[in-house]
Amino acid sequence: MSGPEVAKTPGGGGPGKEGKEPVANGHTGESSDANPFAEYMWMENEEEYNRQVEEELLEQEFLERCFQEMLEEEDQDWFIPSRDLNNQGVAQLQQQLNGLSVSDHHSNLEEVARKSILNPEAKEFVPGKKY
Repeated sequence: MSGPEVAKTPGGGGPGKEGKEPVANGHTGESSDANPFAEYMWMENEEEYNRQVEEELLEQEFLERCFQEMLEEEDQDWFIPSRDLNNQGVAQLQQQLNGLSVSDHHSNLEEVARKSILNPEAKEFVPGKKY
């Protein structure tokens, strides 16, 4: 219950309300119809509030666990040579990479063009242009 709601309860008003003068402890003078528990009315929904906070904390913990699992799965999906290959595998990859080469032989290009099954009369492709 918030401040305005407490003020509406019997005895829940601030000092000096309802024509009562505050006494030494800051509370209004006691009368026969005053609610002796008025100062504790804010606790009325304490269990509900605690349950709500606990649910939020559990949800936050669940989301953090899911996020951590997602990161772990992502780490497993990535290929990391230092982690995923033993030393022999790395050496084998290095040998294969060293064996690769790029050649600029024009004779190969002419041979590829002769053996090609592409249509030499076809229009040139231009991205974004509709034919």
